[in-house]
Amino acid sequence: METNFSGTNTETLNSKKIHTYDFKKALRFSQDQIRTLSRIHENFARLLTSYFSTQLRTYVQITAEKVEQVSYTDFLENIEKKSILGVFEAPPLNGSMVMKFSPEVAYVMFDRLLGGQGNIVQRPSDLTEIEISVINRIFAQSLSCFQEAWTSVIDLSPELKEVEVNPQFLPMASPNETVIIVKLQAKIGETEGEIQLCLPHLVLEQVLPKLSARHWLASQKKAVEHQEVEVLERRLHATKMDVAAVLGEVAVDIKDFLDLKKGDILRLDEAIDAPVKLYIDQKQKFLAQPGISKGRLAVQITGLCGEGEVCDEG
Repeated sequence: METNFSGTNTETLNSKKIHTYDFKKALRFSQDQIRTLSRIHENFARLLTSYFSTQLRTYVQITAEKVEQVSYTDFLENIEKKSILGVFEAPPLNGSMVMKFSPEVAYVMFDRLLGGQGNIVQRPSDLTEIEISVINRIFAQSLSCFQEAWTSVIDLSPELKEVEVNPQFLPMASPNETVIIVKLQAKIGETEGEIQLCLPHLVLEQVLPKLSARHWLASQKKAVEHQEVEVLERRLHATKMDVAAVLGEVAVDIKDFLDLKKGDILRLDEAIDAPVKLYIDQKQKFLAQPGISKGRLAVQITGLCGEGEVCDEG
């Protein structure tokens, strides 16, 4: 007796969706870590928007478009000609990373910072000394924004190492090394372009445990609470209060009050040696002793008293 399973196997294979897997492009980051990196660089995009708006004195909008993991070769192959590449390090992370400005973004920034209207002027691949000075300043401040965006995860000290226009001179990772590409869409005036970050897996490896959503959200909450406490303390210290020292009280008729004249005496309900009641915003808080300090009337606190409590004169 013979049994033929060929038909069954064919139907089973046809019903399943098969994905091709390339072992040379192994995925090294989890989706949880990708989401955390997305949140970090959304904040980075907001910080860059604020910085470039101030420096370029024009409308600037930068948004985080995508965070993905690709091979280092794929990153190099997709770099546009005449892009400006800033190679930087960020201790305590080990290794180099890249920030890339597309030609449109770079040339508009050059023109605006050098007094122009933001026109895109084609330039040769070699940068002039003035342009190198300008782009170094742009990268330096952009890295300050990068540092601030990562504060919730790790304290970094980014430092620009070199500026390149030729991606062939960026041997910072092996061809098949997995890297994170952060794509930021930038609009400066009427010009649109792209800013990219290339973060190799080997550089981020030591911080990967901190990129879990649970760790990141816990750090964010702690940072926000600490910041809120500082703000509340500053506001509290600047709050003004009314302080009144009451020697005593007396009740008089309206008729007697209207008949008062210079030299009349009103007898208070407190003895001359009784402590003075000290009110803070119309609530009695302290007992005090009247006197003089540096030629001015003053009171010295001698006891505490809460609202509705019997004051302690000790």
